Amino acid sequence: MQKDGNTGNSSTPTGRVRHRRRSTEVLPDISKANGGHLLVDDRNKYRSMWIRAYSSIWMIGGFVFAIYMGHLYITAMVVVIQIFMAKELFNLLRKTHEDSHLPGFRLLNWHFFFTAMLFVYGRILSQRLFNTVTSDKVLYKLVNSLIKYHMVICYSLYISGFMWFILSLKKKMYKYQFGQYAWTHMILIVVFTQSSFTVANIFEGIFWFLLPATLIAINDIAAYFFGFFFGRTPLIKLSPKKTWEGFIGASVTTIISAFVLANIMGRFQWLTCPRKDLSTGWLHCDPGPLFKRETFSLTEWVPQWFPWKEVSILPVQWHALCLGLFASIIAPFGGFFASGFKRAFKIKDFGDSIPGHGGITDRMDCQMVMAVFAYIYHQSFVVPQSVSVEMILDQILMNLTLEEQQAIYTKLGQILKDRLMG
Repeated sequence: MQKDGNTGNSSTPTGRVRHRRRSTEVLPDISKANGGHLLVDDRNKYRSMWIRAYSSIWMIGGFVFAIYMGHLYITAMVVVIQIFMAKELFNLLRKTHEDSHLPGFRLLNWHFFFTAMLFVYGRILSQRLFNTVTSDKVLYKLVNSLIKYHMVICYSLYISGFMWFILSLKKKMYKYQFGQYAWTHMILIVVFTQSSFTVANIFEGIFWFLLPATLIAINDIAAYFFGFFFGRTPLIKLSPKKTWEGFIGASVTTIISAFVLANIMGRFQWLTCPRKDLSTGWLHCDPGPLFKRETFSLTEWVPQWFPWKEVSILPVQWHALCLGLFASIIAPFGGFFASGFKRAFKIKDFGDSIPGHGGITDRMDCQMVMAVFAYIYHQSFVVPQSVSVEMILDQILMNLTLEEQQAIYTKLGQILKDRLMG
């Protein structure tokens, strides 16, 4: 009985430690265990492939549903992904023993997380929220006040968290607490700085979110299967299962897919039209020159027996080639960075929330790199650099009072009248 009693008393902390090890899969000699181990030589590769495929089907299904529902639902999906990523990264450096002496300390991480979320999404979605409530005078005034004092609210929340942290400091725990404080801010920079570009892409037109995200998925899948069947030459020491065969095969597949998918996606206004508010209704817009077909004659380039004498191409397909090139050559370095990071902390995956894939963070490393590039490319090479009428009206409605707007209306009317009379 005494033996049983002791076992019961010690089971709780041991259980916590074991659960911790399962979730992060700490591997002290991971570099040695995986050295030179290629996927093509893995005896359990078919079982791993089916588990990975099953999980992928569920992820693709959820992704397609969000795309069908529209911009707001895709944004909600991104928020959920951010929460899971933050959870996995917060848990990475937590120590059960230290946390047990700091009740409520974990809540501080989430306080900073939701403060950062309010700041980032407030800046991105403020104009669209404003456009959504312009027909309701009460909501208009409320939203206008919230937008006006948005930075004050966010700063107040942050400084309250800062004071909370200072007041929670305990003797002999300073190093751990300051380490967690710094780690939390690093996570917020990684998760929000890059993921915020994803949301910006969504409202510029689902096309600019969907195509880059799909290209990363295609590159990942193609690299896996080319490496699965043909991989023989290791690509990089940070990730021993990556091979040159997989990298090259995936690059070719991704670039071809970019050109083809841009043509398919560019036909649907639901994907190409930007969303100016937070409604969920159907969209209609002028697709613009990027999404209008251009026909090229092939008579000078193909023999007479060739069945196709001309080809129709959307101008956006040329931009898609640039996205495909980045997705196949540069974006994988986000995955290599994550591999090096995991090796530094001697873990296999960031989490175990997706069977066969690891954690959410394991799937988002390349996506975040791609999202930033897609936004910068779109703003630099796609969006016209001239100031539009809509931009000027948005600034007037956002930043001026009703009296100031009326004054502009009166003065502008007088100027136009004088010009017409003159």
